Order: sequence, then structure tokens, then C-alpha cells
Amino acid sequence: MKTIQFARAVSIALVILALASFQEVITVKSYGPKALLVEAPTIYFNSFVDCNMAEAWIGDTFRIFPGKYGEDPLWGNARELKFADGKNSSEAFNSKAGDFTEPVMPVNVLPTENGLHGAVWFETVYQSKTDPSGKTLYAVYHNENYPETNPYNAATGQGYKKEHWPEGIKEPGSSAAVCRIGIMKSVDGGRSWANKGIFIEDLQPRMILQKNNTSNTFAGGTGDPSAVASGNYLYLFYGEYGYPGTYTEGGYSAEKERSGQCISMARIALADLDNPVGKARRWDGKGFTAPHDGTGKPVAALQIPANQGGGPTSAPASKYYWGPSVSWNSYLNCWVMLMAKAEGPSWKGSSIYISYNKNTDLGKDANAQQWSKPVLLVDKPGHTLWYPSLQPTDSPEDIANKNTCLKLGQKARLFFKDSYGDKSDYASEFMVAFER
Repeated sequence: MKTIQFARAVSIALVILALASFQEVITVKSYGPKALLVEAPTIYFNSFVDCNMAEAWIGDTFRIFPGKYGEDPLWGNARELKFADGKNSSEAFNSKAGDFTEPVMPVNVLPTENGLHGAVWFETVYQSKTDPSGKTLYAVYHNENYPETNPYNAATGQGYKKEHWPEGIKEPGSSAAVCRIGIMKSVDGGRSWANKGIFIEDLQPRMILQKNNTSNTFAGGTGDPSAVASGNYLYLFYGEYGYPGTYTEGGYSAEKERSGQCISMARIALADLDNPVGKARRWDGKGFTAPHDGTGKPVAALQIPANQGGGPTSAPASKYYWGPSVSWNSYLNCWVMLMAKAEGPSWKGSSIYISYNKNTDLGKDANAQQWSKPVLLVDKPGHTLWYPSLQPTDSPEDIANKNTCLKLGQKARLFFKDSYGDKSDYASEFMVAFER
């Protein structure tokens, strides 16, 4: 049996080690549900992944949409957003590199024009319930821009100013990106896409600039989303990286910045997905009433307190949860969220956490905010773990129910990106079995 590299420190006393059926099993217990982590044959994904895995069933075909598309002055233009098919999730995830197909995507416009600026990653695909063919899809995308690709326009307030811009992840002198979240639509099952626009973002006054931003992450913005439908709304879980107010160098407060970050929520009516610009509303502490480009409140249970190392995302030593992946679990009858934990610059962190929300209706009262305290699921010291997600198995039940990463049953595959040394694999080493 291969060795599983988990931290066995006192700080993870909730992780109980046991052997069962010649497999190593770890029990992660929260307020009620349990997640049993079981070693499984490793699946190595054969295409580029740097985000949540978006997917949908198109008839009897399981289709996945990994990758990145568009202009990026830091890393170079990308044509890696592709899709692959299978009769079940295992077939799709085991696709060879040559089995992926590049969809028709909208073109990037010039910096001074209206349209698609910067690179995009599909993070969630919502499948319209009004189209019986299943081919009408809405992709929630993470979008990254720089002052070079989206320069500031004083007339509209859109775009970014180059002055005092913080450094990015790649090298000294590189620019930090700004993330935004938008919608694309397909009516042919994901073979071609039309851009519907940005529906949640932070504007220039909320960018955190030098000398206060030294983390080599984002200048600000909203990104790394996961979205689920509940009632008549699409609920968005995302990382908030902007300043909760107007940023000035002299008036900057690290504690104020921390108080407005990181995993936050917004929602948009399903009826508005065809025309989403300006329609989303953020959680403001009492309801979903803050504007799409306003200041909301993060999910309090998913913030790390300052006395436990929690801090602003612009500081290199801060700890915070980010990159949520949310699913409805029909066996547990609750929502499940996975997240990574940053503990150093450039989102470095070796662990993945899990949280639960037992409220079926996310629109009632403060139900959407009632998440359990995150509990450690995986730790691989020395590695950097990104973008965890739970994926359906190829069991008859999962296939019959057409489960995806948004809807799962008692068992699921755990995927995450694992960066170590000069390797960076998106892979699955474990199954997760839930217990009530």
C-alpha cells in the first residue's frame, strides 16, 4: 500500500486514522455528517486545469469543460479551454489529451472596446431546466485582467489604473491580476459560446495597491467561484479579494481588509442569466441586497480569526479559505463545500477543508450563511493544493441520477490540483464516502 502524506499533528485531532479492507481510511467529523476518505487508484487528468471543474450531462453524455481561454499578458494567450465526453464520469476524466475538443469562443476585443477582455476559466455550468434537450448551458466564468488589457475609463469607472500597481505571481516586476465573474451561454451543449457579460466585480477604488499589497496574488476583485441553483436563483460562492471600501495608502487598515474577505456569496435570478450585467446582489449581512459592484459581507463561519493567523489576502503570511466548490448531497440532504486554505504568498497552502450547510432553501432568512466550521480533510505538507472538488462515480446510481459535481450521492471522487517541485497534477487519489 502506498503511503498517504497527511499531517498527523495534534492540530488535526479530529482526523482519526483506521485501517479497513486493506485501505487507509480517514474520518472527518463535523456537526453531524462524516466524510470517510478512502485510498483509490489514482486518476491523472490529461488536460490543463486551473479552476473548478465545470460539467453537465448532455443527454447520455457526461461532458467536462476544463482549461483556460483568452488573452493574458503575464502568461501568454491561452487556447486550453476544451471539452471531453464520456458515457460516465470515469470515461470523461480518463480522456486522452487528443480526445479534447476546442469549442468556438468569443474573441477578445481591443482594450478600448466593449466586450470580452482578458482570460476566462469555466468554473460551473448551470443547465437550463426549460430546455428539454439539455443543450442550453450557462457557464459561470472566472475572468482575469490587468491595466494593460482593461485600462481605466474615467467616463464609465471601468478598468484599472497602472499607478502603484502590485506585483503578480510570476516574477518581480510582473503585474497582479484583477478577477471578475461573468456568464457565457451555449445552446448546442457547449460546442460554442456567446459572452453575456460580467455580473459581479470590484472596481478601481477597491483595488489594494503598493505598498500595502505584497502577497503576489490579486490586486483585488471577485473570483474562483462555484455556483448552485436553489429555488429561482443561482447562488454564487466566490473569493472576495478587494478592500471593503475605498482604498487609500494612508488610510489602509489590515484588519478592515481581513473583515471583508474571503469566501463570500451573491445571487442572481435564473431569469436574468441571459442579460446578467448588473443583476447580481451580494450578501450584505442581512440579505442579498448589496449591488453587484458594491461591498458585501463574507460568510462569517468561513473566516479564519486573526488570533488563529487569519489576515488580509494582500499580506504574504495570511491564512484564509478560498476556492470553494459547492454541491448538493442527496444522501446527507445538505450542501457540502470544499475549499483550499492559503497560508503563504501566491496562495500557497497544503490543505483542503470541508464544511456543511443543512438548509435546503438558501434563499430563506440567513440560511445561505449557516455553514459549519471547516474541518481538515487532506493535508500534504510541502505541497500546494488547489481547486478541490467532489465528482460523481460511475456507479449505476450516479449515472441514473445524472449526478455531477453539483449534485452527488453517498460516494464521490475527490479531485484536486497538487503542485510539488516541478510537477503540477490535477488528479484523484481518494474516494469520499459520507455517513449521516
